[in-house]
Amino acid sequence: MIDAHQHFWHYAPATHAWIDDSMSALKRDFLPADLEPLLRANGFEGCVAVQASQAVDETRWPLGLADQHAFIRGVVGWVDLRSKSVQRDLAELSTRKKLVGVRHVVQSEPDDRFVLRLDFQRGIRALAAHDLAYDLLVYPRQLAAAIELVQLFPEQRFVLDHAGKPEIRARRVEPWARLVRDLGRSRNVSCKLSGLVTEADAARWKAADLTPYLDVALDAFGSDRLMIGSDWPVCTLAGDYGAVVSVVTSWASRFTPAERDGILGANATRIYRLQR
Repeated sequence: MIDAHQHFWHYAPATHAWIDDSMSALKRDFLPADLEPLLRANGFEGCVAVQASQAVDETRWPLGLADQHAFIRGVVGWVDLRSKSVQRDLAELSTRKKLVGVRHVVQSEPDDRFVLRLDFQRGIRALAAHDLAYDLLVYPRQLAAAIELVQLFPEQRFVLDHAGKPEIRARRVEPWARLVRDLGRSRNVSCKLSGLVTEADAARWKAADLTPYLDVALDAFGSDRLMIGSDWPVCTLAGDYGAVVSVVTSWASRFTPAERDGILGANATRIYRLQR
């Protein structure tokens, strides 16, 4: 079992400005020693650490942690894909074997078509030489542009984070469901079943609230392109680690052993090219 989406950080207000007062419980350090016992207690053998701020050091630092802790199987870091030095930056960082992907916090960009900017596309094109995945972090309103992007780069591996952040709290399914199904028609896109509890009512959610959204993701991507992810420690705003991951593990229990094993780890190993 692989937790395909979690974060580490040394908390600093300027660096982690996205952690506002409503998330004050996250205003502290979260490190491998905090996560490892949670992984072991819930049957996970490893994880993928994902960037939490937009700086190149946000790539170097977790790669250093991954060198020290074998259970960190891969790192999705940050590189300025719009920079003219992107090729050089990727060449340097890709010497580290546990770098498996890159992410930009597109959800915070005011332009809903940000990913279609020519300078950003140039950066996406640069990933191919290093066999790196690209994680799509978008809101539903940005999915239309994401669909165009993945169609422009059919050979590039893309991973949709948090199932595209459906509006679970509002119990709204459309137009998210239609757009996610459209995105899933591109076979180069996979999807993380992560971050859903914090899109629900954090204080009162039930597993049944999330099931319709998990079912849409299954219909859109099939079991071979889905990955479980906790979004720890952000998920702790809505529940403890075990309760959060049990939403997906319980839902996946209805599938064949091969399908279940894929969702709970084998797909992440294949899609991210994780080192053992």
